[in-house]
Amino acid sequence: MKILGHRLRVGVVIPSTNTSVQPEMDEMRPFGVTNHVGRMVIVDESLTEEPGFNSVIQALRRSTDTAIKSLQDCQLDRLIIAVSPDAYWNGVEVHQQMLAHLRDTAGGTGVSMSADAIEEALAQLGGIRRIGLISPYTEIGNVAVSQFFVDKGYEIVALANLGGQSPSRISDVHLQDLRRAVETANVPEAEAIVQVGTNVPMASFAHVAEQWTGKPVVSNNAVLYWHALRMGGIRDQFDGFGSLFRRC
Repeated sequence: MKILGHRLRVGVVIPSTNTSVQPEMDEMRPFGVTNHVGRMVIVDESLTEEPGFNSVIQALRRSTDTAIKSLQDCQLDRLIIAVSPDAYWNGVEVHQQMLAHLRDTAGGTGVSMSADAIEEALAQLGGIRRIGLISPYTEIGNVAVSQFFVDKGYEIVALANLGGQSPSRISDVHLQDLRRAVETANVPEAEAIVQVGTNVPMASFAHVAEQWTGKPVVSNNAVLYWHALRMGGIRDQFDGFGSLFRRC
């Protein structure tokens, strides 16, 4: 038996600017599971105007394949693409094409992306269809972030922005910022609160927020890691990162 990773080896592809995914997913890692990180090299451009947004998206697309291939000799059991934009941009059809391409690039290894992980989680949490959405961006990113959910028939009943000015600065949030965002998204109509943006360090805070909202609070990094574990056959349940890991 392998000393490390004898239950599951998880590859995690993240932007070079991301400082939240690696520590959060390491905190969630069960015994016998190992995480192996590859980075997509991008420029830390402004996200407050459309040209900067588009430039970052194009840089992510150009560098994703290379980051995946950097992990190809790790004998992975599952691959997480831990970047939100390409999981939602341009709706369902483009997302499916992208997912198939990434799976081929990974040599057939199963791929977990944010949109699929969140969709599975909301189904497991009781077929939730009305959500309060938390975006890492300013309002310029609202349409793009919302597109996948709208195409899939979810009703976005509230939307909160955390106002990330650049890819690296998305992580520059305080607990009061996260609390305000949850409060904005937690309208009575919302059956759950969903946070997107993998550089938002919200996995532990989501667990706390569930205590006062009384609703599932799905954080991006937690749901990605939950999806990869469950698709990889790891059913461990534990506390501290929201109801997904306790109940599903």
